[in-house]
Amino acid sequence: MSNTGGGHKASAEAIKAAFQETYGDKYEITIVDLWKEHTPVPFNAMPDTYSFLVRNAILWRITYQFTNPKLVHVPYLSAVSALVSRHVSKALDEYNPDLVVSVHPLMQHIPIKVLRDRIRAGASKPVNFATVVTDFTTCHNTWFCPGATRCFVPTDYCRDLAISNEMDPRQIIMHGLPIRPAFSRRLPPKPRLRKQLGMDPGLPAVLLVGGGEGMGALEETVAQLDGRLGDKCQVVVICGRNQKLQDRLRARPAGAGHPLLHVRGFVDNIHEWMGACDAIITKAGPGTIAEALIAGLPILLNGNVPCQEEGNIPYVVDNRVGAFETRPDRIAAIMDSWLLKGSRAWFADMGKRARALGRPEAVYRIVDDLAALTEEPYFDFGPATAALIGPDGAKKKKSWRPHKHPHGHPHGNGPMLAAAPA
Repeated sequence: MSNTGGGHKASAEAIKAAFQETYGDKYEITIVDLWKEHTPVPFNAMPDTYSFLVRNAILWRITYQFTNPKLVHVPYLSAVSALVSRHVSKALDEYNPDLVVSVHPLMQHIPIKVLRDRIRAGASKPVNFATVVTDFTTCHNTWFCPGATRCFVPTDYCRDLAISNEMDPRQIIMHGLPIRPAFSRRLPPKPRLRKQLGMDPGLPAVLLVGGGEGMGALEETVAQLDGRLGDKCQVVVICGRNQKLQDRLRARPAGAGHPLLHVRGFVDNIHEWMGACDAIITKAGPGTIAEALIAGLPILLNGNVPCQEEGNIPYVVDNRVGAFETRPDRIAAIMDSWLLKGSRAWFADMGKRARALGRPEAVYRIVDDLAALTEEPYFDFGPATAALIGPDGAKKKKSWRPHKHPHGHPHGNGPMLAAAPA
């Protein structure tokens, strides 16, 4: 993986957790940041470069759009591959995986090429390569490499985009986004859950999420919610790693006339906080949206990373499970109408539509299919096909049988390498 945004790492960890829950210790799953840990300077600085670019929207938009066409990114990644392939090959030697899984858009073309070269040269056994797309709608074209064995996509939009990038429909499997298994478990009734979390069991509650770094205009939004909702509501703020923001929010006025404020930093029980609240305010990250849908929460989107998260906004709005607004005063007004002044039946219907779109089973279906891919190499697509090509370029007879149960349960126990950004 590569540490370019928390969503990729969360997806990898969700897949690992579902493997462990379903198959126990039958599989060894290793999550690796290939860019940071196994490429030379300057490529190992990619996570820091990404963080800089997304904070400079114009630069990020130019970079994203310039590299999106196949005519640009294919030769670019081929050139990069020539510089990093030796290092990536060493990593594959170290981990010796039975399956490589990518959850990052820049981790298809290079590792697939390295795998093919190793297999053709006899330096590696034939193995499969799977891509798990972790964007909802707007996807960079580098997600889709015809050289992958399988590509798991969350939506019809992503499936169509994969086909437009010359992937065969037989390579593409649509289950949904891989969300941590905790979201598939039944929670206590909302009043009891609120008491467990130290909340008021009877007050309407809004969840305000700032992401891992506490990004977004959280402080101003809290101030506007305070002025608009008063003490008729409680507000849960997840600040991520932003300790200064936590301190400032905890210093805000409290008591009569002010919302009951619950301030938290980085949490590992976000499923419980979502289950305890009535609505969520968050940026348009695909993982948080998917989690909120499973929880049946109406979603108010308050921002987005340019390009790759833009398509998530109409997905939420057009499916009538939420709204989009960036101005803190308007955000507070919308929350006022949702929680206090609007039709309760209309608000409840929005939550029902959200829950209907949620796919809590997706991660388990993905894991079952990945487990099947560890059984033996597939020779219809993917890097294992390189084993059928001799040094002279002529096709050889395969000595393995193609797997006949793509959705079956495995009996193997080899290691799996999750190659993606954290």
